[in-house]
Amino acid sequence: MAEAEIRISRKDAILDAAEANFAEHGYDGVTLRMIAKDAGVDVALANYHFGRKHELFEQTFQRRAEILNKWRLDALEACLKQAEEGPVSVRDIIDAYLRPLMTGPHLKEPGWRNYYGMVAYVNSSTAWGGQLMSRSFDPAIDRFIEALQDALPEASDDAIYWGYHCLSGALTLAFAQTGRLDHLSKGKVCSTDLEGGYLQMVDFITAGFERIGQR
Repeated sequence: MAEAEIRISRKDAILDAAEANFAEHGYDGVTLRMIAKDAGVDVALANYHFGRKHELFEQTFQRRAEILNKWRLDALEACLKQAEEGPVSVRDIIDAYLRPLMTGPHLKEPGWRNYYGMVAYVNSSTAWGGQLMSRSFDPAIDRFIEALQDALPEASDDAIYWGYHCLSGALTLAFAQTGRLDHLSKGKVCSTDLEGGYLQMVDFITAGFERIGQR
C-alpha cells in the first residue's frame, strides 16, 4: 500500500473513532487519547492530522455534513424542476428535506448512525448548536426556507421559522434514537427504524406547515 493511502486510511480511522466516541459521550466526555486508542494510532498522529480536540470535533462533524447538504439540495432542485413554472407543494419540499436523511442504504452503516448521534448532540447543545450547525448547514437550510416561503405566501416569517424549528427538533430526536418510542409504544415502534418513521414525519410536518399557511 502506498504511503499516501496509509495516511488516508489512518486519518479516516481517526475520524471514524472520533465520530463514534463523540456520538456516545459528547464533546466533554471524550479525550484525544481515547480516540487514538480506538483508531489504533498514537495520540501524536491524531494531533498531527487534526490539532486540538475541538478542531477534530469540527472536522468530524463537517465530513458528512457536506454529503447531507448535497443529498438534500439535489432532492429539492429535482422537485423544483419537476414543478417547472407551477407552485411546488409543501409536501414535496418536506419530502426533499427528509427522504435523503431517513431512507437509503446508508442507514445500515454504523458510521452514519454515529454521525446522526453527533448531529442530535450538537443541535441540542448551547455550546455547539448555534455556531456549528449554522456553519455546517445554514446555506442549504436557507434554500429550503425560501422554497417554503414561496409555497406559503400567506404565512408570516415567524410562522415559517418556528415551523422549521419544530421540524429540526423532531429530526434531532429521531436522530438521537434514544429508545423512547420503543418504551412508549411497548415495542410496537422502534426508534432506530428511521425509514419506518419517514412518511409519518412527512405527513405530520406537512400538515403543520399547511396549517400555518391558512392563518
